[in-house]
Amino acid sequence: MTAIEVEGLARHYGEREALSDVSLSVPTGQTLVVFGPNGAGKTTLLRILATLLRPHLGQVRVLGSSLPDEGWAVRGRIGLLGHEPLLYRELTARENLRFHARLHGVARERVELLLAAVQMDSRADEPIRTLSRGMVQRVAVARAVLHDPELLLLDEPRSNLDPAAVEIVEPLIGGASGRTRVICSHDPGGGLAEADLVLGLREGRTAMLAPARDLDAAAVTELYR
Repeated sequence: MTAIEVEGLARHYGEREALSDVSLSVPTGQTLVVFGPNGAGKTTLLRILATLLRPHLGQVRVLGSSLPDEGWAVRGRIGLLGHEPLLYRELTARENLRFHARLHGVARERVELLLAAVQMDSRADEPIRTLSRGMVQRVAVARAVLHDPELLLLDEPRSNLDPAAVEIVEPLIGGASGRTRVICSHDPGGGLAEADLVLGLREGRTAMLAPARDLDAAAVTELYR
């Protein structure tokens, strides 16, 4: 089965083209890693797949649903981890996760399991605003997988995490989770290591689309020159 189908996708902001004529296909259970310099369109693509932005041209299907018209049918099956943690700063980690649990109809036991999984159970009753960026990122990871999504959309998911914290969250967002994943990355070596398919964007256009096995870090680095 195919988890994501994109054909002729375009999105603009005023006169600036953020994406133009992007097409790709991601089989269920595989990982697409998106590379490209700042402003290349990576985050815009992720937000369209997350149903947060409407495409201006092209066809987009995610988990069998056509976007944006059928976005309502697929939002609860997607987990998004972006640059913003999507957490309320004045609420505690536990309160934030319980709030999202209610939105998705998830039992409170799942909240406690994930707080323990990201090793934040001992700090769970402190407001988000008092936590370090790395701790906030761990809570954001827990939020993104709280409802056991089929598709994970991850924008630099290991940013703000030290090596020990990366190991902590890896079972939740890594390849072993078995989920279909789209990851935006600036790390050619690390990104290739977990990719099945690579999309390279430059100024909103496809500069590279190939199986990861056919590429090396030097080829990806060329996108940034």
